[in-house]
Amino acid sequence: MPLTETTKKQIADLVTNKPVVLFMKGNRHFPQCGFSAQVVAILDQLLPSYETVNVLSDPAIRDGIKEYSSWPTIPQLYIRGEFVGGCDIVKEMHGSGELAKKLGVEVPKVKAPKVTFTEAAAAAFKQAQADAGDDKLRLSINAQFEHELFFDPPQAGDFVIEMHGIGMHIDRASSARADGVTIDFVDQPGGGGFKIDNPNEPPRVKPITPKQLKAILDEGGAVEVFDVRPEAERALAKIDVAHSLEGEGRQRLAKLDKGARIVLHCHHGMRSRAAAEQLVRDGYRNVHNLEGGIEAWSAQVDPNVPRY
Repeated sequence: MPLTETTKKQIADLVTNKPVVLFMKGNRHFPQCGFSAQVVAILDQLLPSYETVNVLSDPAIRDGIKEYSSWPTIPQLYIRGEFVGGCDIVKEMHGSGELAKKLGVEVPKVKAPKVTFTEAAAAAFKQAQADAGDDKLRLSINAQFEHELFFDPPQAGDFVIEMHGIGMHIDRASSARADGVTIDFVDQPGGGGFKIDNPNEPPRVKPITPKQLKAILDEGGAVEVFDVRPEAERALAKIDVAHSLEGEGRQRLAKLDKGARIVLHCHHGMRSRAAAEQLVRDGYRNVHNLEGGIEAWSAQVDPNVPRY
């Protein structure tokens, strides 16, 4: 869809009238893709408020913003009218402290994390280092507490943890999430692997199958089911017990205890997983994602629910 003058003006008004605007899939409270969720998690650390634009709700904006910025992917971040970049650039700028400076906020004080790795892990690192050239061992932990160990060039602002004769680089964004981490190397049938224990890791989103959810409902178990799809999709097919997250459903969710058993669903399970991960970051401790979404519910539990 070509960028019309109307859409161009609409985008220009958004990026010039708001100091920080994030074009994303979903919204700040319920991102609907992992990349959008990562940028939201970073901005939430630095700002009390900012504007988000859900590109999924307007095809003209979704296509137009890519042409407007000459950038092919979503999310896209603008600060005081200037295009900053997408997820990878925002993560890199946050790790170096440059993003906080650009936003005009105080750079959060970050101390070197305490990370322990065993002699077995160090031996495995040294063996891998032989093929890494000048690249350095790096531990990265994203906002979803997904851990990565890899070799990469050193970056400005890295903390370097020295142990057992090897140095491990950790970027600023990962450092707070890395404090107290223990890394071991465990031999297993078919090959060894690294075992990472992180005391900072929050509760995870739990998968639940349609049949498991049906059993809970049939037994009268306490569970709250929410549908993250927009009303246009709910009009095509819906699970009767599921509340929309728009309007009253949002208010219902806000009143729930943080330990309540919550199940989110969408069409196939991807958007609801992103929303469920956001709920976990918001402090909810018993969040489930319906695997396969309403499509799987129709196929496995209730064929009367239309498939689309």
